[in-house]
Amino acid sequence: MTATVKDRARAEDEARAVTRAATVLSPYTPIEEYAFLSDCHTGALVAPDGTVDWMCVPSFDSPSIFSSLLDREAGRFRFGPYGINHPTARAYQPGTNVLETTYRSPSGWVLVRDALTIGPRGPDDRVTPHRRPPTDEDADHTLVRIVECLEGHVEIELVCTPVFDYAQTPATWQLIDGDRHVADATGGGQQVRLRTDLAVGVEENRIRRRRMLQAGERVYCALSWAEDLAAPENIDEATASIGATSSYWRTWLAGARIPDHRWSSALQRSALAIKGMTYAPTGATVAALTTSLPETPGGERNWDYRFTWMRDATFTLQALHWLALDWEADEFMQFVADVEPDGDGALQIMYGIDGRRDLTESFLDNLSGYEGARPVRIGNAAFDQRQNDVFGAVLDSILLHTRRSRRLPRRLWPIVESQAECASRVWQQPDQGIWEARGEPRHYVSSKLMSWVALDRAAKLAEIRGDPQKAGGWHETAEEIRADILARGVNDRGVLRQHYDTDALDASTLLASVFGFLPGDDERLRKTVDAIAEELTEDGFVLRYRTDETDDGMSGKEGTFLICSFWLVSALAIVGEMERGRELMERLLKIASPLGLYAEEFEADTGRHLGNFPQAFSHLAMIEAAGRIILAERLEEIT
Repeated sequence: MTATVKDRARAEDEARAVTRAATVLSPYTPIEEYAFLSDCHTGALVAPDGTVDWMCVPSFDSPSIFSSLLDREAGRFRFGPYGINHPTARAYQPGTNVLETTYRSPSGWVLVRDALTIGPRGPDDRVTPHRRPPTDEDADHTLVRIVECLEGHVEIELVCTPVFDYAQTPATWQLIDGDRHVADATGGGQQVRLRTDLAVGVEENRIRRRRMLQAGERVYCALSWAEDLAAPENIDEATASIGATSSYWRTWLAGARIPDHRWSSALQRSALAIKGMTYAPTGATVAALTTSLPETPGGERNWDYRFTWMRDATFTLQALHWLALDWEADEFMQFVADVEPDGDGALQIMYGIDGRRDLTESFLDNLSGYEGARPVRIGNAAFDQRQNDVFGAVLDSILLHTRRSRRLPRRLWPIVESQAECASRVWQQPDQGIWEARGEPRHYVSSKLMSWVALDRAAKLAEIRGDPQKAGGWHETAEEIRADILARGVNDRGVLRQHYDTDALDASTLLASVFGFLPGDDERLRKTVDAIAEELTEDGFVLRYRTDETDDGMSGKEGTFLICSFWLVSALAIVGEMERGRELMERLLKIASPLGLYAEEFEADTGRHLGNFPQAFSHLAMIEAAGRIILAERLEEIT
C-alpha cells in the first residue's frame, strides 16, 4: 500500500475505534439532544433532563455561568421532576423558541416550560446597549422556568449552581428576603438573582429545593441578570412573561416568507435558529452558541464560534432576503458597515458581535472539555489570518442587499472600493483558505474564486452607481482571475482542485456553482460536482476535505460537514440533477436533531452531531439549498 492508502486505512481504524467508544455510556449529553433558547442577546442549551448546561450572560460571548457542557462540575441549573431524567415528549411551542418538556413519573405527569423571555421594551438597555434603532420588544435578561403537574403527584427539584467566569469562580449566595424566595449569587464580577415561589435553601455554592406537586399545581423560578435584577414575582407574572415571549416569536415568524411546502416546518425552525443567534444590539450573527464542542471526538479541533464571520455575510443575506426578513438583513449590513478595517483597508475575517477586532485565543485549563476533548478555547486565533475569500463574501452581500433594497447606501460605497482594491492587490498571493487551515499558506481555488466574486460584484455595483471607469477596471481584473483559476485550478480530469499544488478535492469548490463562476451546463462544473459526490463523501454526506491529504495543522479525522452537504444539494440543483438534490436534501432533513437543529458536523458512522451547536452556517446553507429546490419545483408547476 502507498503511504496515503496506509494513512487512510489507519484513520478508518481510528474512526471505527471512536465508533465503538461512542456506544459506551457517557455522562455527557449528546450534542444533538440539546434544546436552544434565545432572547437575541444570549442563549442557553437545555438537556433532556431539564438541566441548563450552557449559558453566558449577559451576551452570547460573555463568560459562562453554566458550563457543564464542557465539564460536568462546571455549573448547572435544573428544574424538573426529581429522579426522572428522560422526557416523554419534548418540543418547541410551534413557531417559537419556547421549550415544552413533558415527563412521566411513577406517580404522575409534569410539563416544564422554559424561555429566555422577551417583552415590551422599557428604558434604554444598559446591560447590553443597542447601536441599532429600538424595537417594540426586547430581552428581559431573564430565564423563566415553570413546572406544572398535569396528573397525579410528582416531586420536583430545583438545583441552581452557577460557577462564574467559565467555571473559575464558584458562586457566593445570599438570601435576600425573609421567606427564602429570593437569592443573589455573585462571583467573578457578575451578579444574578434567583426568584421563585419555592422556599429555597443554600448549600455551599448552590441553591436547592424539593417539593411535591399535586395535579393542577404550578411553580416557577426565574434567573435574572437585568440591570435592576427584576424578575417575575409570582406564577401569574411568570406565565404572562412566557406568553409574551411566545407571542413575540410567532409575530416575528409571521413576517417571514415561508412557502407552503413539505419542508416548511424545517425552514421555520432554521429561520428561528438564525434569528435566535442574532445579537439584537448590533445586528451581528454568531456562528454558533458555543465554544469548544469537538469536531473530532476527544480531539483538538475545538474552536470558539461565538463571533461573526465576514464570509457568513453573503449566506446570511441570501437567507434573510429569500425569507423576506429585510429588516434583519439591513441590521446585519449596518453591522458590516460599522466594523473597523485593518490598516490596509481589508476587513478581518471575523469580529466580535460588538464589532471588536481583538479575539485573542486562550485556553481554559480548568475545564476537562466535552467528553475529554481539549483544549477548551476562548477567542479564536484565526481572527488575524489572511483569508482572501473575505472580500468576495462582503461584496456579494452588498450586491444582494443593493438589488433587494433598490439602492446602494452611501456609507457602503467606501467598503466596495476598499474591498475591491484589496482583492485586486492580494488575489495572486497564497492564504489560509476558507477553512482557516493552520498549515502553510496555499493558492486555494476557493480563495481565488471568492476574489473573482469580489471583483465581479464590485464591477456590477460600480455600474449601478454610474461609475463605468471603475466598473471596467474591476471587470477586467475579474476576468484575469477567472482565466488563472481555469488554467491552474482544474486538474487533468477537468475537476476543480483544492489548491494549485494538489489534485485533492475540496468541498469549497462547490461555491463555483453557488456564486455563478461557471454555468450549470459547464462540463468542468458537472465533473467537480460528481467527483465530490462520489469521492469526498461518507455515506453520501460531504467531507470538507480529506484530512490525510490536507495540511491543516491539526491531527485527527473529522466528521462530514453539514454546510458542504447542503452546498452539494444546491450544486446538484444548479447542474440539473434535481432528483439527486432532492434525495440528499431529504436525507439531511432526517438527520436534524430531534428539535430540528444542526451542529457543524455529522458523524456518519455513529449518527451523532459534532462541533459547535447550533451552527448558523448549517442552517443558512439549509435555507439556500431548500430555496433552490423549491424554486425549481414551482417553475416546473407553471411550465
